[in-house]
Amino acid sequence: MIHACRWLLSIDRPPVEGGWVETSHGLIRRVGQGRPPEPAIDLGDVALLPGLVNAHTHLELSWLAGRVPPADTFDQWVRALLTARRATSAPDVSAQRASVRSAIEAASDTGTVLFADISNTLVSPELMAAAGVGGVILHELIGFNVQDASGAVAEARARLDRVMAGVRQQAGGASRLRAGIVAHAPYSVAPALFQHIALARGEAPLAVHVAEPQEEAEFLRTGRGPLRGLLDDLEAWDDTWQPPGTGAVDYLWSLGYLQPGTLAVHAVHVSDRDLDRLRQAEAVVVTCPRSNLWVGAGMPRLSHFYAAGVPVAIGTDSLASVVSLNLFDELAEMRRIAPDVTAASLLESATRVGAEALGFGGSHGTITPGKVAALVVVDVPPDVGDVEEYLVGGVSPSHIRRLQ
Repeated sequence: MIHACRWLLSIDRPPVEGGWVETSHGLIRRVGQGRPPEPAIDLGDVALLPGLVNAHTHLELSWLAGRVPPADTFDQWVRALLTARRATSAPDVSAQRASVRSAIEAASDTGTVLFADISNTLVSPELMAAAGVGGVILHELIGFNVQDASGAVAEARARLDRVMAGVRQQAGGASRLRAGIVAHAPYSVAPALFQHIALARGEAPLAVHVAEPQEEAEFLRTGRGPLRGLLDDLEAWDDTWQPPGTGAVDYLWSLGYLQPGTLAVHAVHVSDRDLDRLRQAEAVVVTCPRSNLWVGAGMPRLSHFYAAGVPVAIGTDSLASVVSLNLFDELAEMRRIAPDVTAASLLESATRVGAEALGFGGSHGTITPGKVAALVVVDVPPDVGDVEEYLVGGVSPSHIRRLQ
């Protein structure tokens, strides 16, 4: 099939006005400009771009949509989340699966083709495979006072392997999902657990929530503050733990967790030195600005991320802290808080950088011959001259569709 469009955004080169793409058997075969070979389908006044990559979400929390209000502080939001979980009967398995299925469908309808899904329950892999979306399943471990870190990781690996074997069998070996084990955050994971997870790294990248709340800095420096109070209330505190007296990025570095490709999620409260460390470690910052503001963590320093030269991918986080998993909504928020970052850079973060961060750079992220034809069509008004700026300015879901 050959599709012609007004705007072709390959991402790895400037936008082309009057472009076309030939696809066959699910792959991109040729890309061109000008009069397309016949027969061709003219898509009209649209932009054609690679499928988007949601580099951080929690699909299993989709049942909490609308149940956890925005908060002034992170500690306040976490407690509200825990209260919502206790006060509201958790959905039965079928209802939880339905909420995840609906979230995947909504995200897919607005252009997302790859996810990095953080999962504690492992309810999402089967549903993602059934929906035909790809990405990584990151089985997250939490445990500040865990006694047997090696055993905890081994149990998690066995659990994950069983689930993924079932997914591969269900998909006839054609699943585009990879999986690994990751740690939650410096304030919720024991040092030994961090280290054993890092040693057990598999086919998926490591990931961690880092420097999300301001309170984390106080906790790592002194062992006190709201996060210590939260651990006490949850009876999760470990009396043998000693505060490292460093920031979160240096702490992860000291534990061997900050490796090439590690997804440093949120990074709201990082210094320029932290960004240098992340860049030197070849880590990837995954920013989720709408969620950061919702949970009271503050506004990420987006301009500094890009200026520091660290790769920036984009996530939405979960429906417990955003109103949609639409990455175009995230792009619009990023444009609002970082007007100095180019629209081309923002779009690259949502496509190429995200695909490479998840290990799918060879098949997704750009419109290049040989890559998967997972493409997105966006209606563009005929008078638009700067298509990249238009795409990051807020696009209605009704104007977005997957190329069929």
